[in-house]
Amino acid sequence: MPRSLLVLLLLVAVVAGSWLARSAMSRWRDLRAAQTYELAAEARPVLVRAGAAVLCLMCVSALGVAVLAGLRPGRVAVRQAVAAVGTERPAAPAPPAPAPVEVLFSNVSRPAGGELLQGEVPGPDGRPRAVRVWLPAEYRQEPAARFPVVVVHSGTAGRTADQDLPDVFDGAASAVELGRARPFVLVAPEAPSGTGHPCDLVTAVPQAVADDQALRAAVGAVFRTRPAGPDGWAVLGVDDGAPCAAAAGLTRPDLYGAAAAVSGRYDGRALAAAAGEAPAGTAARLLLAAAKRDTDGLASAREVQAALRDAGARAEVRISDLVQDYSADREQLRLVRVAMQYLTEQLPKP
Repeated sequence: MPRSLLVLLLLVAVVAGSWLARSAMSRWRDLRAAQTYELAAEARPVLVRAGAAVLCLMCVSALGVAVLAGLRPGRVAVRQAVAAVGTERPAAPAPPAPAPVEVLFSNVSRPAGGELLQGEVPGPDGRPRAVRVWLPAEYRQEPAARFPVVVVHSGTAGRTADQDLPDVFDGAASAVELGRARPFVLVAPEAPSGTGHPCDLVTAVPQAVADDQALRAAVGAVFRTRPAGPDGWAVLGVDDGAPCAAAAGLTRPDLYGAAAAVSGRYDGRALAAAAGEAPAGTAARLLLAAAKRDTDGLASAREVQAALRDAGARAEVRISDLVQDYSADREQLRLVRVAMQYLTEQLPKP
């Protein structure tokens, strides 16, 4: 109903109510005077006029509310009911996430019979960082296959793992040649800068792990890899990069099906505390490998195993202490082969 008509009805109700109230008061005074002089008088006219005045007062109140709210009285409840129903409707679905920007990877070299490429992927701080991807020889030989991924961490700020350990690809390739491991795509992100010991930072703050969502999206968009997750992705660290791999595997078993740390030195309590932040329901799987002569490395690995056990962390930790050879370089090559074999055994077969 238009507001002007509501205002007109309100005025009519006010005038009628005022007249009826005055008439009722006049009749009431006459009735009191008659009773004083013991004259006969009827009370009915007073009651009728008083009742009509009260009714007009109610109409005035209802019309006044309707005028102020700009609504017709009969629709106030309807509007409220519609609003209540609207709040119960499911929220509109969130807009789809934007598609990842494809990163351009260029060829660097051909180590260990494979192909090494490099690109730049935005880091957590938004600044680009170098990412190197090693494709095994089987990648070109099997054009329809999708390959599992091993993220290889560096322990040197601003460098990738292959710059510290050029023979890491040789270890992975030789494990495949010997039939001990399946072909993996190796991804080596640049270690975070701003600290001389990136893996100490990662152990204390697991969110600083360099292989973040942007990296996984970029690799999955460009290369034929298995989907990011515990069924197709693992993590590896050698020497100074070993604590990074251990921290990543212990804190994110929902992303990495297994982790291998080789020849590292660890802070057992820090890793046990980091493992306490892992998602519930998934047990981390971790290999700590060191050469037989590396007594300090083996002692550090056993400290990690004991710290995780004492903390009640959901982690399956193995220690490899059998590798022995005539030189440190040969032992490291064999340790990488052991790590690749372990990762192959832990990830489900395609």
